[in-house]
Amino acid sequence: MTTKEYTTGQSGSSRVEKYVQSVRQILKEQGRVFIQSRMALAGVAILLFYTFVAIFAPILAPYGPQERHYAADGSWMSLEPPSLAHPLGTTESGYDVLSQVIMGSRIALFVGLLGAFMVAVIGTAVGVVAGYYGGAVDEGLMRFVDILYGLPFVPFVIVITLIFTPSIWNIIFGIALLYWLSTARVVRSEVLSIKERPYIEAAQASGASHRRVMFVHVLPNVLPISALYAAIAVGYSITAEASISFLGFGDPSVASWGVMLNQVYHTQSLEAWWWLLPPGLSITLVVMGAYLAGRGYEEIVNPQLREP
Repeated sequence: MTTKEYTTGQSGSSRVEKYVQSVRQILKEQGRVFIQSRMALAGVAILLFYTFVAIFAPILAPYGPQERHYAADGSWMSLEPPSLAHPLGTTESGYDVLSQVIMGSRIALFVGLLGAFMVAVIGTAVGVVAGYYGGAVDEGLMRFVDILYGLPFVPFVIVITLIFTPSIWNIIFGIALLYWLSTARVVRSEVLSIKERPYIEAAQASGASHRRVMFVHVLPNVLPISALYAAIAVGYSITAEASISFLGFGDPSVASWGVMLNQVYHTQSLEAWWWLLPPGLSITLVVMGAYLAGRGYEEIVNPQLREP
């Protein structure tokens, strides 16, 4: 849906009111389509559950993630199976698995949401500028994108962690630098189509500046695509953090799901299913939830996917 062009005789407040009404109408229509998708609702339900767990993690976690537990003889409660005191058992170092899984949800959602936000912002900005201005600007930005496409993500982040100290921020930096490329290309293609439409030409003919045309008339029409790729980037970001941490290049002081899997493998405690399965299933569920939500939102971006 395109934004409306306003006549120059209207007051500033009137233009703002009509613009807000137009945005509300778009959101209302998109929301109606979104709630009709069972996949989207299932994905949102999964994400809301883990968001709730992440927000209230300090209250829900029965113990601290690095709190060691001891048996009656003073030894570590190493690899204890699930019990009433420890519903998901303990790790090889005597830590409570349930507490680590709960606290790990904070790291997963932090990386996922922040990574998705940066992917959407950078990719949309580059795509809009390249598509709108075209020419040398478009050529320069797209060649830069091509260069970044040649950088493999995992080795790139490993090099960063070797240069600096392993941390969540290094992984987020790698996500922000390399995962926005597809978003930029798709947004650019859409902008190339949008800028040829009559209402864009009318806005330019009325004397609107390039910045106003981009922000008021072009950007609102590519936001659904940006939101779609942001939803997909949530899963990519969480998987990227888990992969890097599993390889041993994450922050070992942080109780993330990837670090938990790394510790299971490092100690060769693969028989301790209560330690292995919870973080793996959590990663799977959150990534699946993000995919289902994105797949449902794709029906808004592409109406041809809607069921008759």
